[in-house]
Amino acid sequence: MNDKRKSVKKVVLAYSGGLDTSVILKWLQEVYDCEVVTFTADLGQGEDLVPVRAKAESLGVTQIIIEDLRGLFVRDYVFPMFRANALYEGQYLLGTAIARPLIAKRQIEIAAELGADAVAHGSTGKGNDQVRFELGFYANNPDIKVISPWREWDLHSRTELLEYAAKNNIPVASDAKGEAPFSQDANLLHTSCEGKALEDPASEAGEFVYSRSVSPEKAPDRPTYIKVEFEGGDAVAIDGERLSPAPLLERLNELGGANGIGRLDLVENRYVGMKSRGIYETPGGTILLAAHRGIESITLDGPSTHLKDSIMPKYAELIYNGFWFSPEREMLQALIDKSQEFVTGTVRLKLYKGQASVVGRESKYSLYDEEIVTFEEDAVYDQSDAEGFIKLNALRLRTLAKRS
Repeated sequence: MNDKRKSVKKVVLAYSGGLDTSVILKWLQEVYDCEVVTFTADLGQGEDLVPVRAKAESLGVTQIIIEDLRGLFVRDYVFPMFRANALYEGQYLLGTAIARPLIAKRQIEIAAELGADAVAHGSTGKGNDQVRFELGFYANNPDIKVISPWREWDLHSRTELLEYAAKNNIPVASDAKGEAPFSQDANLLHTSCEGKALEDPASEAGEFVYSRSVSPEKAPDRPTYIKVEFEGGDAVAIDGERLSPAPLLERLNELGGANGIGRLDLVENRYVGMKSRGIYETPGGTILLAAHRGIESITLDGPSTHLKDSIMPKYAELIYNGFWFSPEREMLQALIDKSQEFVTGTVRLKLYKGQASVVGRESKYSLYDEEIVTFEEDAVYDQSDAEGFIKLNALRLRTLAKRS
């Protein structure tokens, strides 16, 4: 064993209970000869986590931590991101990316509480998540030892993982022994599927890929109308019923999924330099984005809206690349949060066959003034004032034109 591995006495592993992290658990015990603490975050992935504890126990783990972080996830990570209307490359609602900083932060906190000198994750050396996890680790503890087995070991295929599992008596679910058609990640905000059967960007993903929504073609033939109420930029109620953040997002997921809303087939640019094709389902988030932009349309002035829109791509890129804890993200967040002071009111939406359309919006802080915008006669806006406004704005253009 090299000196680097000898120095590790206790490691906190982000543990899902699946094949990869179960092999990693045993590998850490064997190669690092250290105590392994498993940490499993319930972010609303919809899985029964009782077997996760049992599997960790069967592998000799004595400290098993499973925490329900759904409320914290939506309140402190998802909602702040949605105040920015964040979309990576104009389409992706960042469902996987926004979950990683919370897991990383909590993992570091647990390591400190238990006196662990290292943390470990199961992300591969080709993906974005290795970056997101490790930037999160170092931002919360710059001196922590990070173990990334996929960058260290000599197991390079699913067959080799299964062989290792069999050799070390690691329980493997019967449905995990065959070749999975794609990899999947899920939380309360979204489900993502990628790899294997989905790697050809020219081939349409089969209906079997989708788990959270009916196809738009099979969605109800009659629209569903809902009202989403906002206070200070955050959704607080649906159809008059006040809900805390996690239950509110769950309800939007149900409404969106039933109406075929939130599907995305995307080829994106990973931070590590390659392109990746992913199939995403974000039913509640798609509704929430439309609703938030709807209430902002009457409560934010034009320049404020345009400034927010101009910084949004940078903000989204920071989250995608793993820089949630960076000072620049926090600076942008402060600007965004300031803009939400009067983003309060109610938005009415029409959910129909894959679309979430804003059909009404109202707020006590509305900047929309019917007396000003009317095409009928009014005593508020003197149309002749526009002549001087136009001439002043045209001065530069007229001067340039004379030079030609």
